[in-house]
Amino acid sequence: MENVVGIDVSKDRLDVHVLASGESFVVANDHDGLDGLCARLLKDGADIVALEATGGYEMLCVAALSGAGLVVVVVNPAQVRAYAHALGRRAKTDPIDAAVIARFAAATKPQIRPLRDAESQALSALVSRRRQIVSMITAEEQRLRMALAKETQKSIRRLLSALRRELDSLNGEIDVHIRKSPLWRVRETLLTSVPGVGRITACTLLAEMPELGSLDRRQIAALAGLAPWTRQSGQWRGRSFIGGGRAVVRTALFMAALVACRHNPALKAFRNRLVEAGKTKMAATVAAMRKLLTILNAIIRDNKTWQNA
Repeated sequence: MENVVGIDVSKDRLDVHVLASGESFVVANDHDGLDGLCARLLKDGADIVALEATGGYEMLCVAALSGAGLVVVVVNPAQVRAYAHALGRRAKTDPIDAAVIARFAAATKPQIRPLRDAESQALSALVSRRRQIVSMITAEEQRLRMALAKETQKSIRRLLSALRRELDSLNGEIDVHIRKSPLWRVRETLLTSVPGVGRITACTLLAEMPELGSLDRRQIAALAGLAPWTRQSGQWRGRSFIGGGRAVVRTALFMAALVACRHNPALKAFRNRLVEAGKTKMAATVAAMRKLLTILNAIIRDNKTWQNA
């Protein structure tokens, strides 16, 4: 039996549960606390350490544990909560959550994937920050259209000017980051050779999906949350849905697919065939996203630029 450890992460503390012994304890979520935790788990012979994704609070812990040589998996909080409900665990406290995370990891045996290196994490942070700035610009532009007072309009324009300068600065930093890595430069060129895929989409995929090119088409679609799942019971069949996976990648692919379905002959013809066959426009666009990801995965795998058949 594997020695699985579950950790519930909060800003200031880590609640730890060791499944094999049933032991629970708490350490501080800081360098000293993590040093002690790593030493203790190594001594106990932990096989897998599972944590929930908590919006960034888990990153220091993940880095420390993996740096100490422990096998770390970051699990989906929604799946853990659904598992807890299935077990009838309605109560929710940090120690209980740590125990549920450990049991979830032991029961589901999540796939162990290599953690992104520091450069990939830095690029991901830059791309994420760019996405936030673009969102703020969009919100301010909407406010400008609604503003009536000249003073308010002047204030919004000043802020928009500052946000656009920051966006230009971030674009430059992302470009510098890509140029540091010969491999990323080559992969960016490969990805952007596909009509509809721009630099930001390529950078998002480089930062958020380092597995691109190393998995088959079904695995890469599932990783992005683009693998359809169906609902069926007896004679009844419900609609298929997509979900889970990496939402940031899915959002980038949605925008790329919209452009590709206008300017990429292969994707345009593919989507039109689905619409003519009776698929809704949204379902056809999702299918185009999945096909686009399959194409990009093959391009990175084969190290060949786009060729329109």
